[in-house]
Amino acid sequence: MNIGNQQVSGHPFLKALYRDDYYPDHAVDRGRDVLLRLCRRIEADRPADLAALYALTQAATEEFNALQDEEFDIETVAREEIAEEFWFIARAYGFEDADVEELIGTRDW
Repeated sequence: MNIGNQQVSGHPFLKALYRDDYYPDHAVDRGRDVLLRLCRRIEADRPADLAALYALTQAATEEFNALQDEEFDIETVAREEIAEEFWFIARAYGFEDADVEELIGTRDW
């Protein structure tokens, strides 16, 4: 399934991490894939409210937790960049009132 939201489909996810040599591109690719899967889930499931959105974003956050365990060092720069991407996604899909801490509430990074 392609991303239908034009704002999202043209967005360079995790751009700052790609520019930083500290993060291997293959690891950042996996993080970008998590975010794109989240967007596809939002478009497929059309969450009716913030609680439904949070369920989707927190599941995606769990995927980042697993990446960290495998090969992705999610330290301060990455933590901020990933959180910003979750907030971007929420706003792009009309959830301007989303709380970024709730979006990534299941994080362990």
